[in-house]
Amino acid sequence: MLVPTRSGSARLATGPQQEQRTFYEFRTYSIRPDQNSVFLKLTNEKIHLRTAHSQLIGYWTVEYGGLNKVFHIWQYDSYSQRAAVRAALAQDPSWISEYISKALPLLTAQDNEVSYLVPWSRLKSPPQQGGVFELATFRMRPGGPAVWGGAFQAAMSAHDAPGYGKLLGAFHSEFGLLNRVHALWWFESADHRAECRHKAHTDARVVAAVRNSVAHLDSQRNQLMFPCPFSPMK
Repeated sequence: MLVPTRSGSARLATGPQQEQRTFYEFRTYSIRPDQNSVFLKLTNEKIHLRTAHSQLIGYWTVEYGGLNKVFHIWQYDSYSQRAAVRAALAQDPSWISEYISKALPLLTAQDNEVSYLVPWSRLKSPPQQGGVFELATFRMRPGGPAVWGGAFQAAMSAHDAPGYGKLLGAFHSEFGLLNRVHALWWFESADHRAECRHKAHTDARVVAAVRNSVAHLDSQRNQLMFPCPFSPMK
């Protein structure tokens, strides 16, 4: 990714997150509307066949911002580890016969993205079990964290520090749709989120931080999610 300099030349935008081997694979599955409950039941019963191979961070159903979708995050220490996991799954007879061969016909689409935590973020656990999760996704203008990182961090901190939600992690896309940043938030409930949003909109510090960050923003979207019973993060 090239970033213009004042001299008119360009330099490669790299961030400290690329120096870390650990990355997170975001997966989104779209489920046939008439098979939603079937898919969730099957996954609840057989997810252990998948988690035997690599670490699951969280698995959610999308309630608002998408219909008949599940979203899950997997952690890997390296690309070679992920390749080894995929190879092992392809040779795992239980995984193939008991789960994936039954699950795939229930889906209409699959998508994935590789993301790193942004340099200043650490993956956190929710303060308590229960509650709802929001995945807010921002499409930033090209340039990477070297260009927009400070403004984005200030906007996130302006929401997180006063308690307008609990920021669990901020991620920057590496593969998939580029120049995307994801913020994973936790709230006690959907109504608690609405209350926090109302308070944030009246906080001058939040308004100022957001105003500075939108100069680097192309688009945004979000989804409210409920954790599945087997989700480690819930």
